[in-house]
Amino acid sequence: MSKQVKKAEGGEAHYNTLIAPVITEKSTIAAENNQVVFRTPLTATKAEIKDAVEALFKVKVKAVNTLRAKGKTKRFRGRPYTRSAVKKAVVTLEEGHAIDVTTGL
Repeated sequence: MSKQVKKAEGGEAHYNTLIAPVITEKSTIAAENNQVVFRTPLTATKAEIKDAVEALFKVKVKAVNTLRAKGKTKRFRGRPYTRSAVKKAVVTLEEGHAIDVTTGL
């Protein structure tokens, strides 16, 4: 039922599908191969991510690969805490298309 609700919302669902771009050394190197990395909700599917990127950035998506990183238990100053679980999407763009993640939407 949640998928039907997302379709009904229209453009707002696209903004909820992409949380933030991941800007790291590894994602910067991937940008040379027409790839962009985004943080997404744990429930987002590859098709939803593809639709959101194509609608928001007006580009053509070639492929979407996703990965889930489980939350880890860490310690800071002796106090334990848990990092939240994260889902990342590596979006490969068609030749001739590009996204500048530093400018924003």
